[in-house]
Amino acid sequence: MDILNAIVALLNFVVIPATSYGAQLALGALGVTLIYSILRFSNFAHGDTMAFGTGMVILFTWWFQSMGISFGPLPTALLALPFGIALTAGLVLATDKGVYQFYRKQKAAPVILVIVSMGVMFVMNGVTRFIIGVDEIRFADGERFLINAGDFKKSTGLAEGLAFRSTQALTIVTAVVVVALLFWFLNKTRTGKSMRAYSDNEDLALLSGINPERVVKVTWIIAAGLATIAGTLYGLDKSFKAFNYFQLLLPIFASAIVGGLGSPLGAIAGGFLIAYSEVGFTYAWKKVANYVLPESLAPDGLAQLLSTDYKFAVSFAILIVVLLFKPTGLFKGKSV
Repeated sequence: MDILNAIVALLNFVVIPATSYGAQLALGALGVTLIYSILRFSNFAHGDTMAFGTGMVILFTWWFQSMGISFGPLPTALLALPFGIALTAGLVLATDKGVYQFYRKQKAAPVILVIVSMGVMFVMNGVTRFIIGVDEIRFADGERFLINAGDFKKSTGLAEGLAFRSTQALTIVTAVVVVALLFWFLNKTRTGKSMRAYSDNEDLALLSGINPERVVKVTWIIAAGLATIAGTLYGLDKSFKAFNYFQLLLPIFASAIVGGLGSPLGAIAGGFLIAYSEVGFTYAWKKVANYVLPESLAPDGLAQLLSTDYKFAVSFAILIVVLLFKPTGLFKGKSV
């Protein structure tokens, strides 16, 4: 029974949260790696794009709720998601036309575009805070749990109760569907193949008759969709606060770089690697250790390597190690 309790505790506090968080990071990292591989710069405004998109979803969610519209056991935010994606896509397309297009025509160095994206980041962050405010917002509704800890204890007789929140399940399922659709689009559709050709060799793609402006627009729309979906799932699972998405930029970039910047598969693998590392290093292992170890070997303290306040330090440390020893990442993306 102790082994079973240890497994349940591990699922409760490590496996399920890390898998859900990893799916959110993977979607965010996919947007970063898509922009890097096609537009050839690191978009530092991606975290605040996530914040803006989520803020728009929250506004539409409140509007639907005020009219008595809900989505049954699922969060109403899912109904608002397409509207949030549309507004975010409009914003990033307008930003590209008003800002990035000028530097593309000038054939500016990637580092210039990175600096420009930092300026866009600050403006977008200010716009988001002005529209939605600075307070913490919880907007998840519908059924809260798929598996309730109390019911699980009663049905199994175990001391540990398994809790599986509906937002965690929704995050994992949505991430699988979105990733499958993205890979199908990139590999099977004409536009997706054009984007891949443009990423591999811009000059050859132009000679083949590929319209670069169309590729750029589709890239921004997909990146806006990924950012809004990732941000909304993160907000449903935890809560929304505009500044949190600015902080989330570090683990998202770490995920993209660790997996291999420019590699979609690498972005997914990197997202889960960073998530499991952050959760594993900051989890207090005392409860699991007490179940599996003899009483004489049970830890006196929390058996916690790092406080949760330092979870972003974990992704930063992994990022530094990868940049020093394997700058192309796990899946041999483009060197940073």
